[in-house]
Amino acid sequence: MFDRLEIRVLAPGPRFAAQVRFWVNGEDIVEEAVYEGGRGPYAADVLPTGRPSPLRATAEARRLELGEPDCTGGCCGFLTVVVQRFGEIVQWSDWEVPRPSPLAPDPYPPAELHFDASQYDAEVARAEADRWWQMHP
Repeated sequence: MFDRLEIRVLAPGPRFAAQVRFWVNGEDIVEEAVYEGGRGPYAADVLPTGRPSPLRATAEARRLELGEPDCTGGCCGFLTVVVQRFGEIVQWSDWEVPRPSPLAPDPYPPAELHFDASQYDAEVARAEADRWWQMHP
């Protein structure tokens, strides 16, 4: 059984521009990993205008930043994952997870995720095309 990805853009707020959150199997993985007050990447960075999103999966593995805690990633680390396509499967693996504090031990990373490539591609394309957040005051 494949995991299911949903990409949501949160409206800009007083502290941050519009940010992206990743829901996998009905759970917000950014909130789970970066704790309350953390944020996902800026929508303009992962859903750029005029070029493909870095979320697009290719045969070449690449590490993506998916979030950071309220104290910033420079303090406790970033939530990152390696994204790679294997034929009709997109895999998220080799997680790096921020610590709850600089002195805390490394947290246990999430399990590998495996997405049906057609569902994954369709969700990334949908998020790339939905530019509502650029119009938000």
